[in-house]
Amino acid sequence: MGQQTVKGIGASAGIAIGKAFVLPAWEWDIPEKNIDVTELAGEFERLYQGIRRSRDEIEGMKREMSGIIGEENSFIFDAHLAILDDPEFVREVQDIIRRQYKAAEVAVKEVIDQFVSMFDMIDDEYMKERSADIRDVGNRLLHHLLGTPAITLPSDNQPFILVTKEISPSQLANLNPERVLGVVTMIGGRNSHAAIMARSMGIPLVISLEDQLIAPIQTGEELIVDGDRGLVIIRPDDAVRHQYEQRRRLQQEHRRKLHENRFAPSVTKDGVPLTLLANISSQKELDAAMEDGAEGVGLFRTEFLYMDRDAFPDEEEQFAVYREAAEKLGEKPLAIRTLDIGGDKVLDYCPFPEEENPYLGYRAIRFSLDRRDVFKTQIRAILRAGLHGNVKLLLPMISSMEEWWAAMDVLREAERELAEAGIPYRSGMDVGVMIEVPAAVLIAGELAKEAAFFSIGTNDLIQYVLAVDRMNDHIAHLYDPFHPAVLRMIKMAVDAAKKNGIGVSVCGEMAGDPEAAALLVGLGITHLSMSARSLLVVKDRLSRLESGECAKLAKRLMKCKTGKEAADLNHRFLEAAIERGSPV
Repeated sequence: MGQQTVKGIGASAGIAIGKAFVLPAWEWDIPEKNIDVTELAGEFERLYQGIRRSRDEIEGMKREMSGIIGEENSFIFDAHLAILDDPEFVREVQDIIRRQYKAAEVAVKEVIDQFVSMFDMIDDEYMKERSADIRDVGNRLLHHLLGTPAITLPSDNQPFILVTKEISPSQLANLNPERVLGVVTMIGGRNSHAAIMARSMGIPLVISLEDQLIAPIQTGEELIVDGDRGLVIIRPDDAVRHQYEQRRRLQQEHRRKLHENRFAPSVTKDGVPLTLLANISSQKELDAAMEDGAEGVGLFRTEFLYMDRDAFPDEEEQFAVYREAAEKLGEKPLAIRTLDIGGDKVLDYCPFPEEENPYLGYRAIRFSLDRRDVFKTQIRAILRAGLHGNVKLLLPMISSMEEWWAAMDVLREAERELAEAGIPYRSGMDVGVMIEVPAAVLIAGELAKEAAFFSIGTNDLIQYVLAVDRMNDHIAHLYDPFHPAVLRMIKMAVDAAKKNGIGVSVCGEMAGDPEAAALLVGLGITHLSMSARSLLVVKDRLSRLESGECAKLAKRLMKCKTGKEAADLNHRFLEAAIERGSPV
């Protein structure tokens, strides 16, 4: 059989060329097994032990992977832990064991199948993708209950392209990125947890091939995975292979040149200086960002210091972390955001209320002002770390002047306590506001008279302006960074900052999106904060753009009536401004 080209969905960009290794589907055929009433206690203990072992493994993977995929994406494993801790799931399994006298593995399999079928029947891609998480957790638990060996990858050291029906976060976490060139799956979604991980790990991924294949892919067949275009080429001929090898070499050469220039000044084509900062959650991410030429940290997400532990971190522990980051950066800025807990991030040791919509509830500055003891401890640690570098303090989710004033009261109280105790600290530290809710934009003029700087968090701002949960695939298409309302909100915040002579940066995903670079520069934003993975690409893109032309573009975009109109206009501008054929 000759070459076959299959169109799927590109879920993680990049090109992979290599031999296929087909991973057998991890399907369990478990025969009925009944137990005696005297065995009930032992069967429950087997279940609880399996859950404990599964939980320990998942927590271990979360710790190991956070340095690779970033702390902000480690929520993927929290979703798996939540399934194991779901009272309804455990109760269903217990009921089958207790009432039907079935073995633990039989009961788990029945409940997993029941939950998966229920989710798969819902006409919603987001819910279907969550069923993949349930299967992943169920397979892990069954593995412990049955004592069966896990499916292993090839034992030799040759790199390969993994082909499987569906890839799970657990399987990705166990892959060595140096050996796995790419991944091909028969089913799955672009916003699945596994796809998010693949993008973070830089592994090309093409999904949803199940209905496109003429015949199943066989282990050992040569494949080309084109994650940029969503193509899988099976048994490529020499001409196609040569073409893709050349494309891959160009991409690799381009990335090498970007890396060589990582410490060069960031400037537009017409010489306007820019400051490219990093979003970090840990020292590992800081090290990676500095290696890629970050000019400071625009957002230190501190909530991850509070997670995966049994109690709030004390002042000394926090001070040590902030001080280490400040000393590594030297004179470069370090903006430390105070605890942004709540929403999708909760603490095991601090009960949060049951809420209909936690994203609109008890989170961020609202939690901090309610738990002033926790808030003040963190502020004291940040103030002390301020003596060791260019540290700034950043307040999340401010929506009123009352919240700002209340936070300033806690800051002044922390300063008084440190002064009275004779503990050195940085007085007069710059304090900024995260602009991430519409209310903050509409009072930006008042906030700018008191805050030292603004940091526009576009992820939450877009979500709240458009009332769209971007992780819900059913409505994800409505999450539109180029929506006129979003563009005008950003401009309002920038204008308020400029009018009052304070600094303004963008720290959401728009800052790390090369497609949005021209717009942001055109609005006069010269400080952009992003993940380390985006720094080199955005730097290269901005070096090809003239700020004056970007300003003209921004004015035209502000007049657009729809997001599509704005996005199309922006794309045409970039095509004209940037050399065609560049592998950017």
